[in-house]
Amino acid sequence: MTGARPAAAAKVVSSRPPTTEERRRAQRALLRIRVLVHVVGKPAPLDGVTHTVSAAGAMLILPDPVPDGTKVVLENPKVGIKVEAKVLRPPQVTHEGALVVVEFLSPSPNFWGVFFPPALN
Repeated sequence: MTGARPAAAAKVVSSRPPTTEERRRAQRALLRIRVLVHVVGKPAPLDGVTHTVSAAGAMLILPDPVPDGTKVVLENPKVGIKVEAKVLRPPQVTHEGALVVVEFLSPSPNFWGVFFPPALN
């Protein structure tokens, strides 16, 4: 066997649709961080915590639901940063409070004070 080279591995292409995790733009982390949510027309911010965070936004647990499409200002009191965001879908009310999904209006990779590795896809 002179000059024989191993065959290159063939890339397998799946015929199944991608999973929700594979379709996501950013990795998510289960992380509890206190957050203040400033809503136009409310005299005081809503005091909540995160359920899940990503480099692009979060799922929040708030005492009151916030309608989808609402623009809010999120404040991370631990790092002293505020960022504009938008509620992406109708909130789900649970025994913990209202689950509200928000997306940052502009990239804010340092807002949560954690490092998110780049996406693999």
